[in-house]
Amino acid sequence: MEKKKLLESIHRHLIVSCQALEDEPLHGSDMMSRMAVAAQQGGAAAIRANGKNDIIAIKEKVGLPMIGIVKREYPDSDVYITPTLHEVKELIEAGVDIIAIDATGRRRPNDEKLENLLAYIRSESGCLAMADISTKEEGVAAAQMGFDLISTTLSGYTAYSRDLEGPDFQLIRELSASIAQPVIAEGKIYSPEEAAEALACGAYAVVVGSAITRPQILTRRFANQIRKEDD
Repeated sequence: MEKKKLLESIHRHLIVSCQALEDEPLHGSDMMSRMAVAAQQGGAAAIRANGKNDIIAIKEKVGLPMIGIVKREYPDSDVYITPTLHEVKELIEAGVDIIAIDATGRRRPNDEKLENLLAYIRSESGCLAMADISTKEEGVAAAQMGFDLISTTLSGYTAYSRDLEGPDFQLIRELSASIAQPVIAEGKIYSPEEAAEALACGAYAVVVGSAITRPQILTRRFANQIRKEDD
């Protein structure tokens, strides 16, 4: 999809993250593709998905724009969202529209450089590049590097970023006021009201995952609240 049309298609809309790791009950490409269909029927404007197999399965059933990541752990780095060129190549092969990459300041596996991954995306694909960041400084740096979109995905998930129970609305406001690129709100958004607040803070679009596609987490939130009431 042409860049302008792609960005217009997600503007002020909901993006649903359909992911389940190997130790989760809904893990599997068939399950995630069905989850994506449900998200589309509910009004999602795009899907964010993890792993080449899940992405291919989802693309067979859903015609929405696709944001792709590959979560993979390496022993020499804490970066695990599309950490190396190997994962970038997988996402290009899977045919995603947007490649999301950990763009924090942390050391990457094998000392790979973020700017090299971005350069490869530019030279070898027509994909847009999304920077997953955890602080304003990282977001500004990624924007200056040339990423197309900046996402607050990792706020609270690095040792040096704000660890909040809910969304980092302050980060959304700060980035929206500091950069020209669209700011995507993602992370700890658990209610429609919080999604609306993210837009009010300047977010271009909102990504929701666990609150829609991970029933074990939803169940835990209900169960914990009921226990509090009984205490």
